[in-house]
Amino acid sequence: MTDDANNEKPAKAEVFFARARDIANTANFDYAIAMYIEGLRCEPDDVTNGHIPLRKLALLRQGRGGKKPSMKERIKLGRAKEVLEQMLNAEYLLAKDPDHLPYAQAILKAAIAAGYTNTAQWMADLLFQANAGSGRPSVTIFVLLKEAYESIGQYNKAMVAIYQAAKLKPEDAELSDEYKRLCAELTVSRGKYDTNEDFRKAVKDSEQQKMLHAEDGVVKSDVYRNTLIEAARKELTENPDSVHSILHLANTLAELETDEAENEAIKILEDAYAAKNDFAFKKRASEITVTQLKRKIRNIEPIQPGQQASPELAELTEQLKKTQLEHWRLCIQNYPTDLAAKYEYAVALLEDGRYDEAIPLFQQAQRDPRRRISSMGKTGLCFYHKGWLDDAIDIFSQAINAHELKNDSIGKELSYNLGLCYEQKGQNEKALEIYRKIAQVDFGYRDVSSRVEKLRDKPGNS
Repeated sequence: MTDDANNEKPAKAEVFFARARDIANTANFDYAIAMYIEGLRCEPDDVTNGHIPLRKLALLRQGRGGKKPSMKERIKLGRAKEVLEQMLNAEYLLAKDPDHLPYAQAILKAAIAAGYTNTAQWMADLLFQANAGSGRPSVTIFVLLKEAYESIGQYNKAMVAIYQAAKLKPEDAELSDEYKRLCAELTVSRGKYDTNEDFRKAVKDSEQQKMLHAEDGVVKSDVYRNTLIEAARKELTENPDSVHSILHLANTLAELETDEAENEAIKILEDAYAAKNDFAFKKRASEITVTQLKRKIRNIEPIQPGQQASPELAELTEQLKKTQLEHWRLCIQNYPTDLAAKYEYAVALLEDGRYDEAIPLFQQAQRDPRRRISSMGKTGLCFYHKGWLDDAIDIFSQAINAHELKNDSIGKELSYNLGLCYEQKGQNEKALEIYRKIAQVDFGYRDVSSRVEKLRDKPGNS
């Protein structure tokens, strides 16, 4: 290929990217995805103009109820032989199903094989966040990320990835050994001492590595935790105004999971908040308080059927409710665009019976693709508790239609609540039909079997 042809590629890519942006504004998402893919065919390593806006478009499309790729598309696009085609095909599929991590893994592998370093780094970071934030993080993905980061020379991130894998599988000696090897690699990569400052920094790094190596199977003993606390205290003494040092000491204390250590962490954070007026300190103090209260509640002997809650349990439960309400209220006050915080505050308001305050927050939270269906369901629940049954039925029905996995936990909850609405309205046949369908896939779900029995016994039902 000539130099002129190579020079034309960025300009040609920008034409496709500009076209994609224009089309996206018309909500023709599938065509816009195709345009972004064509732009990336010209400039495969353009993260800023290609990969990132395509990812944002994919999440917007998902939030608007966009369909996942068809079986025909998945089969057709899974057959590419060229590395570039493998990457673009996987990215097309990911754009239509943004939560499907195997597509992201395929993009990462292809980007590394093709030498697209910017793309590999971007996708590795995205995949790391998705895996770490999932309810069931995958050891395999963390190992893949370790290999990816190591291949592009980012040993620090590779070390974090293998550390996460080893935490998930502490009995695996190979993972622990690989973590220690990467610690050594990182030390070596920083071992070129051109100045005295470089030398001092490397010595400090070396001391940190020794502390990391003190872990046995990546499980922190009390002795090790106390060592970390002393190191964090020393760090804060040397850097008393450092936000990182304050938070680091507080977090290290909180990891002990004792009242004494947690109370000290809370005081450190509240003092820092009073001095600096930085909400990050107040937020973390509240999080530790919530964790502490939940642990105390768990440690109280469970209530037996027919038994009343003990005064201590009732007091702790009320304290937890008030703490969570205030925590999330302050979060949305300080981070007014944080949809996740609005959702959590709305959940706390719902549990407190403050439905009129919760509804608008749930409606705003529906703009977050990850919480759209849950927010719709919680909005319907608020209307149900208010007695606005027709409105609740409308919302539950919309959420069920928008949710693809009808029989997962969210799908069953939506259907169950819809059944409650019909039953409350006296439309027993509709309620019975819904309860029956739930029982057919999960007979033990809540009290659905007894509701089926009760409604079947009523005249006119069978």
